[in-house]
Amino acid sequence: MKDNGRAREAAQTRPAPGLPARLLIVLIAGYRRFVSPLLGQRCRFYPSCSQYALTAIAGHGAPRGLWLAITRIACCHPFHPGGYDPVPPAKPARS
Repeated sequence: MKDNGRAREAAQTRPAPGLPARLLIVLIAGYRRFVSPLLGQRCRFYPSCSQYALTAIAGHGAPRGLWLAITRIACCHPFHPGGYDPVPPAKPARS
């Protein structure tokens, strides 16, 4: 695995997720652990919709991350080609 210095630096400067974000992360992790194996690999995107949601919520916080995840899941249908769709980078905080 490649060591990406910028990703590591961004992760170190990002504040810890708040309570709503942590709750959503636990729920999504539970889905990935208990429900997803029963359904099999069906996501037409990379990263998968659940991984996208985890990354979006951890990086953008609960409200924006949840909105990003919902809009991504709304695109997950047979008429969308899917493919590589990364989480957009978080905007820098205003000072």
